[in-house]
Amino acid sequence: MKIDQDILTKKAIELLKKLISTPSFSGEEDKTGDAIEEFLQGFGVETKRQHNNIYAFNKHFDESKPTLLLNSHHDTVKPNSAYTKDPFDAHIEDGKLYGLGSNDAGGCLVSLLATFVHFYENENLSHNIIMAATGEEEDAGEKSIRALLPILPKIDVAVVGEPTLMDLAIAEKGLVVFDAVVEGTPSHAAHPNDHNSIYNTIEVLQWLKDYSFDKVSDALGEVKLTTTQISAGNQHNVVPGHVDLVIDVRVNDCYSNQEIADILQKEAPCKMTPRSLRLNSSSIDPDHDLVKSGLALGRKTYGSPTLSDQAALTCQSVKLGPGDSTRSHSANEFIFVKEIEEGIDIYIKILMGFLQ
Repeated sequence: MKIDQDILTKKAIELLKKLISTPSFSGEEDKTGDAIEEFLQGFGVETKRQHNNIYAFNKHFDESKPTLLLNSHHDTVKPNSAYTKDPFDAHIEDGKLYGLGSNDAGGCLVSLLATFVHFYENENLSHNIIMAATGEEEDAGEKSIRALLPILPKIDVAVVGEPTLMDLAIAEKGLVVFDAVVEGTPSHAAHPNDHNSIYNTIEVLQWLKDYSFDKVSDALGEVKLTTTQISAGNQHNVVPGHVDLVIDVRVNDCYSNQEIADILQKEAPCKMTPRSLRLNSSSIDPDHDLVKSGLALGRKTYGSPTLSDQAALTCQSVKLGPGDSTRSHSANEFIFVKEIEEGIDIYIKILMGFLQ
């Protein structure tokens, strides 16, 4: 049964309004999960659920074919204190649909859901399609897509729905956060001390500021190393024995996170301990047929500095969706209704070029 695209788009926008009005902080997405299941089932889609991860296979899933994953998330961050509008009041003003999660990533999610419904009953696709609306993306939680992937069939390529103005992010930086320690000799402030940990930090900070990694990515540029936190001492008259730093490293696709950790632990003039190595960079071959289909429609490609659930995937993947990343986590968050309408249309056209 072919579903009219205008009707599908209208239903998707109605769903987004419902998602906005339903609080869904990371780990608390059960009600939005219910709404997503209801939306899909209303079009005759058989849904499955793991925690608050809602997923479905296309009607004519064929194990002999490769599989395309469509994924976006339905959890949100908590609204910041600068909101002047009710973050849960989904309403349209001047063509903008306001509300928490409208841009990140509700518009992408409902657009992908509509796209999945569009292709759901098609028997002649080159790939299977799995739709996964997942939770706990904002905090990379244990019940996020990371919990779902082990029970899914092998994924060959993925579209991750995040706001990109419908341009194709063909690479995404990974992240390693390091806890660094600069050592010194604790002492009374009144006595001489040639091994003051705070003064020792000056040289370390300069080294961190000046350090650069050799390999530069065509899509993602250089690895970016930034000192983001510093703490030491608790009394005015005591020189602390150490200074604690936090180092944020955004990793390009020329390095694995393990390689970055190995390099810094060997070369840095202080102790460096990575918190996690699991958030690796992501990419897709610029000559992949999925990318070519987007380029044929006049879409652009770029490298993204921001993280998404792409970091959990081991297959090739592209980040793509309606909305603007600069609006994410902002006060009075919004997405243009027109962006959703165009997003659904472009998603469908890109997949038509790829799947048929």
